[in-house]
Amino acid sequence: MLSIKKPFGHAIHAVKARRRAVLVIIGLLVLALIAPVGYTFLSTRGHRYDLDRTSISAVPFHHVTLVFGAGILSNYKPTPYLQHRIETAVQLYKAHRTNILLMSGDNSVVNHNEPLVMRSYAMKLGVPATAIVVDDAGFNTYDSCYRAHAIFGVRSATLVSQGYHLPRAMATCHGLGISNSGVVATHPTRDFTISYLLREVVSTDKMVLQLLFKPAPRILGRPLPL
Repeated sequence: MLSIKKPFGHAIHAVKARRRAVLVIIGLLVLALIAPVGYTFLSTRGHRYDLDRTSISAVPFHHVTLVFGAGILSNYKPTPYLQHRIETAVQLYKAHRTNILLMSGDNSVVNHNEPLVMRSYAMKLGVPATAIVVDDAGFNTYDSCYRAHAIFGVRSATLVSQGYHLPRAMATCHGLGISNSGVVATHPTRDFTISYLLREVVSTDKMVLQLLFKPAPRILGRPLPL
């Protein structure tokens, strides 16, 4: 009987050891996936400003404010996300915390011109056309930051976006040579679902690779320094 139980006990021990090893590997993979998000959030914390909690006068002055696109509606109006981003940027302009609003968005097809909608809405809110510059090839966060630096010569800027996206935008621009501060735009809803977190985990991991290899954006062009 002893000769039978002993190998059986070894088998159970081996199975448990393999399970522990698998759990450790899974834990390390999960940590590797979420660590960039945590680092990005913490490293930008002291440079993010929420106008619901902080006076706008506390926001550092930057000549350029970069506003990231967030979609437009079928009636050529900004989505609620984009609307709040533009309104926040306009607040900064009117408070003399910036001189130029750089509207960066997607204009890849004829009936989807984010920068034009962004420009029109900012002008409707009282910003003169001379204070607005559009970037028609800001297809994503990386492209917007890359082009701001390479095309428009931006070396420092205020960035405007919702809180879930702002840390990644700030880290991306910083990694591409743009020192920055971030201002949080109002989130259209109070619901912050797991989908936002999952999106940022994937996008931030992608950002790490982008900043490591620094691929050129989809479209470049001649320099147009601001």
